[in-house]
Amino acid sequence: MIAIERLVKHYRSGEETVRALDGVSLAVHPGELVALYGPSGSGKTTLLTIAAALLAPDAGRVVVGGTDVGRLSRRGAARYRMRQVGYVAQTPDLLAGVAAIDQAALKLYGARVGVREAHRQVAPLLDRLGLGDRLRHRPEQLSAGERQRVLIARALSTEPDLVLADEPTGSLDARRSRDVLRLLTEVCRERGCAMLLVTHDPDAAAYATRVSTLRDGRLTPA
Repeated sequence: MIAIERLVKHYRSGEETVRALDGVSLAVHPGELVALYGPSGSGKTTLLTIAAALLAPDAGRVVVGGTDVGRLSRRGAARYRMRQVGYVAQTPDLLAGVAAIDQAALKLYGARVGVREAHRQVAPLLDRLGLGDRLRHRPEQLSAGERQRVLIARALSTEPDLVLADEPTGSLDARRSRDVLRLLTEVCRERGCAMLLVTHDPDAAAYATRVSTLRDGRLTPA
């Protein structure tokens, strides 16, 4: 599970202090999908970035599987992101000229899984995401929504304990959004992973176990 405990992160903006996170606490248990709403600049992405051990909080902590991720070394944080966390960023960051199936398998390659076995593991994920006929397509041959779905397959490829998804349906049409939300819900249930989903998609509420709103750095039930 993930336990976010009294998390604080403030930024300086000119003469002002922006309270991105102001004592946020939240627990997400295995098999749960928690949707997090909030206006732009409300701290949602900051929360995910800290949970992914990509940013240090000013105070508070994030505990995943009993480990305080803020205390990890750089190498430990990289290992945590490789093995325990699937992170889907807003911007599809794919390698130029590399086929979709290999993009989705990058984390498996990093875990020293062979090419044939890695392909065997990610191909069904890509197929469930509607990319079964795009396995050999390079990023420049894929739409923005297709590139986002490749990232989702990569995030899920290592069967992580925790999935952090930042607007995973933002570049998808309504039908593909439903497909992705359905897949994420099924993965939570099938694999018993915890999932924290940042979204503006109202349909996400129908798939989420719980929905909360982050506003002015504070978390409230939706």
